[in-house]
Amino acid sequence: MQYKLLLVEDDEDLAVHLSKYLQIRGFFTGLAGDGQRARQCLAEGPYDLVLVDIMMPGEDGFSLAAHLKKSYPQLPFLFLSARNQKEDILKGLGLGADDYMIKPFDAEELVLRIHNILRRSIGVIAEMERYDLGTYQFRFNDLMLIGTSGEKVLTEKEGKLLKMLCLRKNHLLNRAEVLHELWGEPDFFNGRSLDVFISRLRKYLSDDPGIRIESIRGVGFRLREV
Repeated sequence: MQYKLLLVEDDEDLAVHLSKYLQIRGFFTGLAGDGQRARQCLAEGPYDLVLVDIMMPGEDGFSLAAHLKKSYPQLPFLFLSARNQKEDILKGLGLGADDYMIKPFDAEELVLRIHNILRRSIGVIAEMERYDLGTYQFRFNDLMLIGTSGEKVLTEKEGKLLKMLCLRKNHLLNRAEVLHELWGEPDFFNGRSLDVFISRLRKYLSDDPGIRIESIRGVGFRLREV
């Protein structure tokens, strides 16, 4: 498995060289030069770990860390900073960072620390039900649908319906089974409600033309990924 790292660093030379080294060591590495760009990257696709500088133009690393803990509570991150004062280190760790490394640092040591963090978080990651749908990722545990245009929090019933479709991806999902599972009674009105929910999911997934929910009249639905 190739882990995806997001390196948030405004020093372009350091960012490029460190990114190349991490790629040599087997990681996919995305780059962001400031906090705003980092937020955009996180919204566009899932990452397994974020490396955060503190002193950056605009939003600093501490503010970005607070955003990470609020919006991506399961996502581990560590600080890479020239700020070596005890109060800065304690503040960083207090914000929930998994580690704090002081510049200049040894790149090989950084890789070892990254692996340690990923090993610690793998249990949490394994428990997170995640489904990849083209350019989307659906996290059932927190009902989060993440796509290129941002994030959408689903209702509980929308999430359960999308999970059923994901589990049967490219195969028929029987309409009566969905009604029994989610509504308890396959009557006319519940059937109309199901059609409304299917329409909503189609709208949520509309940014990716390779993903579609097909209706098989009177029988059920099929989530297709082409």
